[in-house]
Amino acid sequence: MSKFTEVINGRHEYARQWKERTGGKVIGYLCTYVPEEVIYAAGMLPVRIMPSHQPQDVTEPHIFSMFCPYSRGCLAEGLAGNYDYLDGIVHAHGCYHIRQTFDSWTRHIKPSFSHYYFMPTRVTEDSASSHLPRELAGMRSSLEKWSGKKITDADLKRAIEVYNTNRKLLLQIYETRQAESPPLSGAESMEAVLAGMLMDKIEHNSLLEELAKSLPERNRVVNDPVRLMLVGSEMDDADFLRLVDSLGGETVIDDNCVGTRYFWTLAPNHSDPLESISRRYLDRPPCPLYDMKGHLRLDHIKELVKKWRVQSLIITLMKFCDPHEYDVPELEKAFKEIGIPTLVLESDLVLPEGQFRTRVEAHLEMLKMGVD
Repeated sequence: MSKFTEVINGRHEYARQWKERTGGKVIGYLCTYVPEEVIYAAGMLPVRIMPSHQPQDVTEPHIFSMFCPYSRGCLAEGLAGNYDYLDGIVHAHGCYHIRQTFDSWTRHIKPSFSHYYFMPTRVTEDSASSHLPRELAGMRSSLEKWSGKKITDADLKRAIEVYNTNRKLLLQIYETRQAESPPLSGAESMEAVLAGMLMDKIEHNSLLEELAKSLPERNRVVNDPVRLMLVGSEMDDADFLRLVDSLGGETVIDDNCVGTRYFWTLAPNHSDPLESISRRYLDRPPCPLYDMKGHLRLDHIKELVKKWRVQSLIITLMKFCDPHEYDVPELEKAFKEIGIPTLVLESDLVLPEGQFRTRVEAHLEMLKMGVD
């Protein structure tokens, strides 16, 4: 686990060292709907652009203050020069807030390469299945033209194999948290996923294999915790999960883009690798933007609740995050009907530790007393 924490804390240094060691290019992305496999197949390192958890005041000339803190925080990191090692940036069609981050990044930070591709929002429709492979072909062509390197089908299939291995290992590790005393805490599990967004996947796979082998011998005693599920907006602050643990909770599973949504679905084996990659991103557990009616998400989350024996949902909501705000009433209603209470916590990028401590502690006490 210490290696994952080291990479997360030194993410920029890791990417710079990888670039120096391999001579390869580093491509940033803003959303997990970007098909990393295409970038990886080109011999490049995909790195997720993330905000810091510090206040920032540099984005006002570039992006509206009523846009979500995540979109503003990512842009602030770019404007501050913390991602000066990136050779390019790729973005998938998504919410307007993060689209503005991408537009401002290309306009003011000016990477040598940028590519925007249209990710269909109605992922279950036939038109999405026919359209997305063409979009990925355009991304492939754009990377080839810029880099001067052809991305072959064999390159794509190798990338799919590496990424599918990564997803299988993460799922294997997450499944150990179904135990009464999970060998990994919620914070440790989150860090295992987050590190994979910053590292070379082959190196990450090697670390995951070591971790998976060590878990059966890991003695982590958890005294009758409340089993919780984390749901909601982008959340990569492991300190929040450590806070929950310290109060008698145990985050055993999540539906989050720095969690299960990142690795849950494998790319199927099609003769056309772009078809395989497209199918994976259409079939993965969707964020609310790609499931406006909520049916896909609710069924998936209910299944996770059942398998991981969840007693309550903690919904973390980023301020001004419209897709997840619309999602909250449906989640609260659906889980109230099956006797699963929810706690909604709204925050900025800076964790309001005192406020959250009070609310989480009260929520856990009520659950232990049998009060909804």
